[in-house]
Amino acid sequence: MHMRSIALACLVTLSMLAGTLIPPRSGLAEPAARPAWPSHPAGTQIIHFSNYDWQVRSDTGGPGPNTWSDSNAWVDANGFLHLKITQSGGSWSCAEINTIQSLGFGTYQFDVVGPIDTLDPNVVLGLFTYPTPDVGPDGTNEIDIEFARWGSPANPNGNYTVWPTVAGNAPTSYTFNFTQTETETIQQFQWMPPSIAFESLPASAQVSAPLGSWLDQPSAPQLSIPQHASPVHMNLWLFQGQAPTDGQEVEIIIKKFTFIPSQQIYLPLLSS
Repeated sequence: MHMRSIALACLVTLSMLAGTLIPPRSGLAEPAARPAWPSHPAGTQIIHFSNYDWQVRSDTGGPGPNTWSDSNAWVDANGFLHLKITQSGGSWSCAEINTIQSLGFGTYQFDVVGPIDTLDPNVVLGLFTYPTPDVGPDGTNEIDIEFARWGSPANPNGNYTVWPTVAGNAPTSYTFNFTQTETETIQQFQWMPPSIAFESLPASAQVSAPLGSWLDQPSAPQLSIPQHASPVHMNLWLFQGQAPTDGQEVEIIIKKFTFIPSQQIYLPLLSS
C-alpha cells in the first residue's frame, strides 16, 4: 500500500487559519465519534472489511430509487469487498454498505479494482461519507467521490462533490474525464477543517500522474466543509433506477479501505 501525500496546501491553509481556531469541545482533537447509525435492526447483515464493521443495505429507496440487496455485497477469502448490480427475473438490485463507526478528519483511501472509467452510463460507483441525522439532513455534510456519467455518455466520468454544512446552500463540485491505464486505482481524499483535497491515481507506484485531482478550499469553510464525523459509505447503483443500457450486470472490487486520522481541530459553525 502506498499512501501518497495529496494536499500540502491544506496544511498551509490550516496554519494560516490557526488564529481562528478554538479548542474543540470536550478537549477532542477531531470530530467526536458518534453512536452507530442507523442502528441495525435484528436481521441486518454485518460484514467485516478492512478492520471495520459495515452494515449491508437491504431495502428500497434512494438514490435512484433502487432496490438494495444484501446479497450484492460480500467479502471474499482474500478479504476483498465485492459490490454488484444484479438482475433476476427482469428486476435489478444494487449494493451499499456503511461503517457502523463514524470517522472524522483525516485521509480516506479506497483501493478499487475494475474498469470504472467505462461504467455503463446508468451505473454509479460512490465512495463517500454521509451524515447521521444529528449531523445534518440529506444534502448536507457529505463528501463524495463518484464515477458516473449520470445517464449520458457525453458527461465526464469522474465526479468529486462536497455538500455544505447548512441545508439550502449549494454543493461545490469538480468533474473530469479520465482513462485507466491499469485495472486497479487508488481513490482518496484528505479531509481537513478548512479544505478537502481529492485525488484519483493509478495503483502502480511507477505511474505518478494523477487521473484526477481537486482542492476544495472555500473562503467560509464553516459553511462549506463538513465539520463532524460521519459513517463511510460505498455503493454501486443505477441512476434514476434505470437498467444498464447494455443489459449487463456490474461488479466492482474494493481491495482495501484505509483511514488515517488527523489531529486537526475543527472550525466552529458560524451559528454556534
